[in-house]
Amino acid sequence: MADLPTRARVVVVGGGVIGTSVAYHLTKLGWSDVLLLEQGSLSCGTTWHAAGLVGPLRASENGTRLVQYSAELYASLEAETGLSTGYRNVGGVIVARTEDRMVQLRRTAANAVAYDMPCELITPERAQELWPAMAVDDLLGAIWLPGDGKVNPADLTQSLARGARIGGARIVERVRVTGFSVDGDRVTGVRTDHAGDQQSVEAEVVVNAAGQWAKALGDLVGVTVPLHSAEHFYVVTEAVPGVHPDLPIMRDPDGWTYFKEETGGLVVGGFEPDAKPWRAPDELPYPFEFQLLEEDWDHFSILMDEALVRIPALAETGIRKFYNGPESFTPDNQFLLGQAPGLRGFFVAAGFNSVGIASAGGAGRALAEWIVSGEPQEDLVGVDVRRFAPFHGDNAWLRSRVAEVLGLHYAVPWPNRELESARPQRVSPLHERLAEKGALFGTRMGWERPNVFGPPGSSLDYSWGKPPWLPWSAAEQRATRTDVAVFDQTSFSKYVVEGPGVLAGLQWVCANDVDVPVGSCVYTPFLNERGTYEADLTVTRTGSESFLLVSSSATTVRDLDWLRRHGAAARDVTDSYAVLGVMGPRSRELLAGHSPDDWSEEGFPFATSREARVAGVRLRATRMTYVGELGWELMVPVADAGSVHEALGATDAGYYAIESLRLEKGYRAFGRELTPELTPVEAGLVFATALSGTKDFLGRTALEQHRQELAGGGPRRRIVSFVVESPEPMLWGGELLLAGDRPVGQVTSAAWGETVGACVGLALLRSAGPVTTDSLAALPEVTVDVAGERHPVRLSLKAPL
Repeated sequence: MADLPTRARVVVVGGGVIGTSVAYHLTKLGWSDVLLLEQGSLSCGTTWHAAGLVGPLRASENGTRLVQYSAELYASLEAETGLSTGYRNVGGVIVARTEDRMVQLRRTAANAVAYDMPCELITPERAQELWPAMAVDDLLGAIWLPGDGKVNPADLTQSLARGARIGGARIVERVRVTGFSVDGDRVTGVRTDHAGDQQSVEAEVVVNAAGQWAKALGDLVGVTVPLHSAEHFYVVTEAVPGVHPDLPIMRDPDGWTYFKEETGGLVVGGFEPDAKPWRAPDELPYPFEFQLLEEDWDHFSILMDEALVRIPALAETGIRKFYNGPESFTPDNQFLLGQAPGLRGFFVAAGFNSVGIASAGGAGRALAEWIVSGEPQEDLVGVDVRRFAPFHGDNAWLRSRVAEVLGLHYAVPWPNRELESARPQRVSPLHERLAEKGALFGTRMGWERPNVFGPPGSSLDYSWGKPPWLPWSAAEQRATRTDVAVFDQTSFSKYVVEGPGVLAGLQWVCANDVDVPVGSCVYTPFLNERGTYEADLTVTRTGSESFLLVSSSATTVRDLDWLRRHGAAARDVTDSYAVLGVMGPRSRELLAGHSPDDWSEEGFPFATSREARVAGVRLRATRMTYVGELGWELMVPVADAGSVHEALGATDAGYYAIESLRLEKGYRAFGRELTPELTPVEAGLVFATALSGTKDFLGRTALEQHRQELAGGGPRRRIVSFVVESPEPMLWGGELLLAGDRPVGQVTSAAWGETVGACVGLALLRSAGPVTTDSLAALPEVTVDVAGERHPVRLSLKAPL
């Protein structure tokens, strides 16, 4: 057994494709003092039995770029390390049996245009030319993806490991990490079962890349790594006529199956609708090296039956090997990356949901850049480990969820689709009352939230076109614009920052000036050192040394971690208060009728907040709106929420209406319009910063430089509002914008706008020159591609309403 060093700058735990990629990329960035520890042999966990598919085109641009980089790396790695990865660029075919799937493929083709990726819609006959062994009589169409490839996972891992060693990293196998050393809020090293005198290694940074063992390791130091293993199946067949090494990868998602060539035969695998969870993370066996689980032909039969529909020759083809290998999945089918909240220096790279091989190159680079730079260098919000809270780490909850999420890989990705398992997790004090009134709930950060209110027996039916619930949401929008509506916004994240010296910390982390009179409310972003978005929230000064912060439901852990890391520690009071949004032109009249307080324009101006009494309950009322109408957000003690809601008695409205209303007013949302890729200049929100003043703040230097670079013009990327000219098409976000035949941008958010009588939204527009009112007017006719059909739209720097 090799000796362990006493210290290393970075210790990477796990020698699969992810861990070796992180180590490799750290050395590429100049950090050579890297130690990788593997409890067995390299690639012996999940990596060795992965199918090895590398499909660069993903649902988001950032995801696409990440896998695109992986493919480029795998193709070039042998020249650097002398070890082949087995990478072959063979292309890919995705077939459709249903019109709903064809809509998805047309949208995928439009995404490819937006991301400048090759993709072609093809006929079933052309698909069969590319893949002669398949039957096509039941197909409506397909897409051809020339950029798809395949790789040998074990060979790839060895090549990455060789590259890491060349860069100075040290790799030690058969050493199991059994614990971690922690000093305060920082990890300081690892403890191992090494048989020699040296069992502990000091480290500045620890990377938990332990695959399905990552959750159990995280639990040792209170870091939530929400993943659970499921059994994952495929078979390798004997030789099939017409199959050759350069045969494209073929996916038949309506049959839940995929196919790729292997030594003249086929790998036949898939993602069955109802998965089979394996053991809990703290019950995984050790050792478990290059091992498989028992064959389960009964469970695999749903995939094999569908495979026979697509490839009839399989009925006469023998099976060489049945693979049942456990693999870990996360609650939302996105992997886990980043520095753990509350523990400096402890990073996670795990839970890759069957896309670990495709993602490893890009994810390894992204995490290495995060470690070296101190913050992410690209938009990783969707995979950030901080999107989950400690309550997501419950093993029973995870077991229930993983049975659903595995099957969603090949399900139709309906707009607004809500996961159904492991619910409810968190409910507002109004939940039962709203359910009785017809609320149809979605979920965010575990919270059950009303999406829309429907008649008895209704449900959230999904559609690419206008859904059945749209008239109900439209009625809620009309009530908000013309009368008054009440929204249960309890899921808002709420933080208290208080104590001596808190103002200085908040002034640094908030880009806007929050040194305002008590009772004033400030809209502000948190920016990173690159001057791009990390959060979007409101800050209310409640006292000389106390502040209330209200933020997105989904970003609680992320926000609190950001504040703490930048010297403004906050207390989470989210669960202590319900929030009722009372919105509409009659909101003042309604509240005044239940309160002795002054709700007049002079007595309660916009962007102010104070304690008030409504229906006999003392609460905090803040005159702020996310729907663009006169209104107040009432922060009510949980015990009193029901009585206040009942007294108000207004129309109840849900989050679908909020989405429509905010888009009619051009209000941006974090994670869609406001991302770590964009600055306030590009978002059109410089007014929400203190850039015109002298106050320093995190990100100011970069933001000033960005604005100076654009002096005399304007940003080449810009968030713009749009309205579809026709009331017929339904938009959901992600659609392609074209000026003439030239791609110019992509929709970031879209919804039906009842007030304007058509779909409205926001889009990220790209241009060779400044995006201005004049440049928008000079564009050729701008259209939006809705599943292959183009519809004219009106673009504007101003909101529709």
